[in-house]
Amino acid sequence: VLVRQQRVGLDGRRFAILKFRTLPTAPEERTDVEWSGVDRIDDPLARLLRATSIDELPQLWNVVRGDMSLVGPRPERPHFDETFRARYAGYGDRHRVPAGLTGLAQVNGLRGDGTPLEERTRFDNVYVERWSLRTDLEILARTVTAVLKRSGR
Repeated sequence: VLVRQQRVGLDGRRFAILKFRTLPTAPEERTDVEWSGVDRIDDPLARLLRATSIDELPQLWNVVRGDMSLVGPRPERPHFDETFRARYAGYGDRHRVPAGLTGLAQVNGLRGDGTPLEERTRFDNVYVERWSLRTDLEILARTVTAVLKRSGR
């Protein structure tokens, strides 16, 4: 039911992120270096879990453990983190704060494989530079609103 994936967080440290399994099982050698790793499950429940971000709820355990925060840049798999650091100026700056369940990029529509990484990096770094408790509360409120809108489709 749960799947663990290696991700990169604060100060470039690796940790195991938890998610509900919504994709078929595939070898880690494949899922660690491919965006989607495997074809999507054509299952209504899996689609609902992904569309509503419920598949991310086990990451609350990562927050309790201190691997992540509620708000911050979304953590990336190590292979992609290394690739993006080499390709995009400022990408590594996002590791100055803990990774988050949600972030500024996500509430601005930049979530998922099809969004431009340069834009996500820009939003992540704006978040890091301008962090405040108020910003975190606004992002959490916008996240709840976005999830409710997606689940109401």
